[in-house]
Amino acid sequence: MTDPLAGVPAEVTIVEVGPRDGLQNEAAILPVEARVALVRDLAGAGLRCIEAGAFVRADLVPAMAGTDAVLAGLGGLEGVRLPVLVPNPRGLQAAIEAGAREVALFAAASETFSQRNGGAGIDTTLARLREVAGTATAAGLGLRGYVSCVAGCPFEGEVALEAVVRVTRALVESGCAEVSLGDTIGAGTPRRIAQVVGACAEAVGIGRLAIHAHDTMGQALANVLTALEMGVATVDASVAGLGGCPFAPGAAGNLATEDLVYMLDGMGVRHGVDLDRLIRAGEGALAGLGHAGHSRAATGRRRARPAG
Repeated sequence: MTDPLAGVPAEVTIVEVGPRDGLQNEAAILPVEARVALVRDLAGAGLRCIEAGAFVRADLVPAMAGTDAVLAGLGGLEGVRLPVLVPNPRGLQAAIEAGAREVALFAAASETFSQRNGGAGIDTTLARLREVAGTATAAGLGLRGYVSCVAGCPFEGEVALEAVVRVTRALVESGCAEVSLGDTIGAGTPRRIAQVVGACAEAVGIGRLAIHAHDTMGQALANVLTALEMGVATVDASVAGLGGCPFAPGAAGNLATEDLVYMLDGMGVRHGVDLDRLIRAGEGALAGLGHAGHSRAATGRRRARPAG
């Protein structure tokens, strides 16, 4: 019998985005010490790529204030990539001064979202990112890219595949070793994700692509599985399902890292993360945020724990 999952990579890299994308839309703001503890707990669970924060305007995204102090608090953490998001040259300079070794750049495939999120259209944003990428490369920093709204825009609705491919190609040409395709509002279904991954893979190669799924409509795991079946080997996820975009009305949380790990475990896919330690890391963050998480795997595992 033919293996229906034959195309799924034997090993998957999980990029944990909870300390950045997960926290940026929270009403409660975790202090620097708690954010440092969260990153260290996630690393202790086996995650080897963890977004540590963002160098953005604190008045617009207050949860990311103090990212420089977070990086300072993570000194000595070996064997873990700690990318930080930077939107412009000023953010990059702050990241360099804070000792960042890898930065993430972002652009949207939607013109309106680009204007609302970054204050500039796609053309201007891509030109700005080329400048940022050049400076970052000259400074010896690693580069990761994000494309927002690959499956739909909160303002425009449907987004053309050609626009997604154009932005993806531009990020790769700017020097990004990897580009994460983001379903920012969770509007995608497996068919749309297959179309996006297929078109972008044809343009830049499947090995340069990652998938970043939000679970607004309950499609995140299905969409990720579709990308995996097409050969994508890097998946973004957020502990406890935290997150959402503060500039995208209606965007719910990211795919919960716990749910992704549970699925990969059941498929026999290597990833290096201990589910129980991951759940405990999420519980620590949720205690500081004051609300329950959105991971079904974490909820199910807690219910299965022996009483007492």
